[in-house]
Amino acid sequence: MRKLTGHIFLIGFMGVGKSSVADELSRKIEKTEIDTDKFIEERLKMTIPEIFEKKGEEYFRKCESQILLYISQLSPRVVSCGGGFVMNPLNVKKMKRIGTIVLLKATPESIYERVKDSTDRPLLNGNMNVEYIEKLMNERMPVYEKAADLIIDTDGMTPNEVAQKIDKYYSSGLGVER
Repeated sequence: MRKLTGHIFLIGFMGVGKSSVADELSRKIEKTEIDTDKFIEERLKMTIPEIFEKKGEEYFRKCESQILLYISQLSPRVVSCGGGFVMNPLNVKKMKRIGTIVLLKATPESIYERVKDSTDRPLLNGNMNVEYIEKLMNERMPVYEKAADLIIDTDGMTPNEVAQKIDKYYSSGLGVER
């Protein structure tokens, strides 16, 4: 088992595979995984759509920022971040201080295929189509790319293959203490 010098934050648009990759990667490098959306749901005892409906998106975004305070006190983990997590520049600044940010990318068509039957994506409710996904992705992509230390296109790759690619990056000496 390698000793990470910081957390590995997986970012990217909803449906790109962050949770699946985090699960694979955490097993591969024998580190605990944190899914920020699941963490918020468990703490508030509400689903993400319920939080958006009852408390609003702004409240949810504040919860995301508070999680970073908690994570910063933990030993290095694999952290799967919600799609809007890095839209807050303060979150990115904190993440850079305590870890490495890995952007997972996919085409709007791939995203649509992965999320089209989902009802737990509040930002896509009523807008479940490739055009809207592409519009939202285009708005977020410059922020995602600016935040990223490593970018991986997940199209045509399994979560295990993506995890292997991240592991290889770390095995090369980046982000790893030997």
